[in-house]
Amino acid sequence: MIFPFNAGHGGLFLIDITENIIPIPPTATALGFFDGLHLGHMKVVEECFRHGGLCPAMFTFHSDTALPKRERIENLLTNDMKLEKLAEAGVQYIYSPDFNSVCDYTARDFIEKVLVKIMNAKVVVCGFDFRLGAGGGSDAEELKCICREYGIKVVIIPPFSLDGCVVHSTAIKNLIKSGEIAKANKLLGYDFSIEGRVIEGNRIGRTIGSPTINQRFPENIVMPRFGVYKSVTYLDGRVMPSVTNIGVKPTVDYKDSPLAETHIMDFDGDLYGRTLRVSLLDFIRPERRFDSVGELKAQLDKDKITAKQ
Repeated sequence: MIFPFNAGHGGLFLIDITENIIPIPPTATALGFFDGLHLGHMKVVEECFRHGGLCPAMFTFHSDTALPKRERIENLLTNDMKLEKLAEAGVQYIYSPDFNSVCDYTARDFIEKVLVKIMNAKVVVCGFDFRLGAGGGSDAEELKCICREYGIKVVIIPPFSLDGCVVHSTAIKNLIKSGEIAKANKLLGYDFSIEGRVIEGNRIGRTIGSPTINQRFPENIVMPRFGVYKSVTYLDGRVMPSVTNIGVKPTVDYKDSPLAETHIMDFDGDLYGRTLRVSLLDFIRPERRFDSVGELKAQLDKDKITAKQ
């Protein structure tokens, strides 16, 4: 079965083989987990558009799929955000199975069952560090050798560096965890974002002149350093300057699970139940516990001034 992804961008189709395999046009297929679609990942995706007559496509894994050797999944994008970006880029077909459904394939199994039968791949593009087959036992060069037998061309993309740093998911995640969000955004090629439904809070922000929206931090997304960030909030087609606290609200309403609490500048509407996206732009200060609500208010006023600069 093939069905469209309704992101409002382009013509992206998702492939589902739970019923029947439906033939698709010949493709140039990108391979990888693509947990962030950062600048390095996009070099792989962009190569798929350089092969005239072939539909740009992708084999990847659902972002919430548990990969081996991971205690906690830490993606840079939710699955919907990932699909949205791929649709914007112009990718036409995606096959995104659960990892467990293909983890026992040998490299040859993967080529025959996925690249040939499902993806109709004539060109395959992967990164230099791509692994495939049971236990990741085969590398990109072995992929190239076996694909040659099936008439499939393999393009291996070398490491991509920016400002002397190899763009890699692990490096970006470490920057986010340490609060270096501006550097992380530069390597991502977009702003790291949180998307979720606005939930009820304690409304204390309204009493101190800083009404906020509260969002549970998305599961399986890398957790930024707890603290206050300059941010923007996307609301009804507008990009609204804002200030976001990531953490457990230690002063007034301690939470066991981290929340994103955002004050949208010059806005005082009711957004409960809405699903909003908030992008973090720069780190302002670490989260801390204040001795009084008055002390918290004074600091929030300073944070808003800093965020406007």
